[in-house]
Amino acid sequence: MEEKKKEETTIEETKDDQAYDDYTDFGVEEIRELLGKGQYTRLRQIITELNDADIADYLEEMEEEEVIKIFRILPKDKAADVFSYLEIDQQQSVITSLSDKDAGRIIDNMMSDDAKELMEEMPANVVKRLIANTSADTRKAINHLMRYPEDSAGSVMTVEYMDLKEHQTVAEAIERIRKVGVDSETINICYVLDNKRTLVGTVALRYLLLSDPEAVIGDIMHRSVVSIHTLMDQEEVARQFKKYEFTAMPVVDNEDRLVGIITVDDVVDILEEETTEDIEKMAAVMPSDKPYLKMTVFDAYKKRIPWLLLLMISATFTGSIITSFEHELSRYVVLTAFIPMLMDTGGNAGGQASAIIIRGISLDEIAFGDWGRVVWKEIRTALLCGLTLSVCNFARLMIFDDVSVRVALVVCMTLLMAVIVAKIVGSTLPMIAKKIGLDPAVMASPFITTIVDAISLLIYFRVAELVLNI
Repeated sequence: MEEKKKEETTIEETKDDQAYDDYTDFGVEEIRELLGKGQYTRLRQIITELNDADIADYLEEMEEEEVIKIFRILPKDKAADVFSYLEIDQQQSVITSLSDKDAGRIIDNMMSDDAKELMEEMPANVVKRLIANTSADTRKAINHLMRYPEDSAGSVMTVEYMDLKEHQTVAEAIERIRKVGVDSETINICYVLDNKRTLVGTVALRYLLLSDPEAVIGDIMHRSVVSIHTLMDQEEVARQFKKYEFTAMPVVDNEDRLVGIITVDDVVDILEEETTEDIEKMAAVMPSDKPYLKMTVFDAYKKRIPWLLLLMISATFTGSIITSFEHELSRYVVLTAFIPMLMDTGGNAGGQASAIIIRGISLDEIAFGDWGRVVWKEIRTALLCGLTLSVCNFARLMIFDDVSVRVALVVCMTLLMAVIVAKIVGSTLPMIAKKIGLDPAVMASPFITTIVDAISLLIYFRVAELVLNI
């Protein structure tokens, strides 16, 4: 009887094994099923074979208790890799739920830049506890990265890189890579240092593998090295990666000593962060590092209300202009009907120009020295756009609206001039902002629209005075 039960159990386990042999069909429900059955060894075996990012996606759908169990099951290096893919709030939840020993083990196995980013987001008391349970090397690396200004190359680099010496042979270099390469961010490119740790060259792993084992590194290395300074802004770092199309770049200090590297995955994060920040500024929203669904209503309120207040106050100038021309409007009430159209068209034209110029500045395609060329191009573009809009609008007024030719001329002449002014304002303000050290994205559509609205109204009423003799 007992032998029969053992046989049935073995058959059942075999079925389970077969069910999870195809990892492509393995997901949250399968993880929960194995957790429920207590088959931790089998779960560890399967989940270790999965992609780190996929595991992180599964964990985001699971309960906190289940997530903690998974991290206790995973090998320490795998746990650290998966942990780095989690959202920051889930990282905080996991790290504070684990024992001090387990938490310290995960941080020790994380890349230094990821560990530093985590520490910056954690409460001070938690950071103190975590740091106390990490190795001396980890503490040194994190403290080293925290010295650099926010958004600088030094703040986003990692200190895990593969360095070699000029006098080493290829065989010695490969042996060193075998010993310590597992802890490096990448080994595709090795950095050659002299006795003062000055960066003197680079050598690709493929060249090492194809070279004579007795060849000296100093003889086969590439001496023309493109590097990044520790204080370089992260936006400029992204531009350097785009320019040279590297997957990793070395970071050096004032004395050209190698202090870290930045890899292309860090640049992807930089681009996402900078683009998000620019979009928020262009929409008159204070930048936030929280995902939308993670923000509370009060968080959203705090990010939006400052700009709304500023724009509301600045828009009072528009009301003042209308009030000052009440007499003229009372004689030609029909002029009031076209105010919204003129203001909206001018604002849209300015917004178009500002968006294109801001994008050009961010891509290093436009500098302040190009001011004359930019304005001349925008004036010509505005003339074409304004004339097209004016002709179409004149035809519409004559066919569908019961207005005089003179009123139609006032509206269409104002439309042409408003578009020209809007294009000039929209193209120049972002360049001026960049010149004086402000973020060009601040001079985006909402701000420019307010300025253009006021100018468009002044033009409108002045043209009306001249054409209609009011």
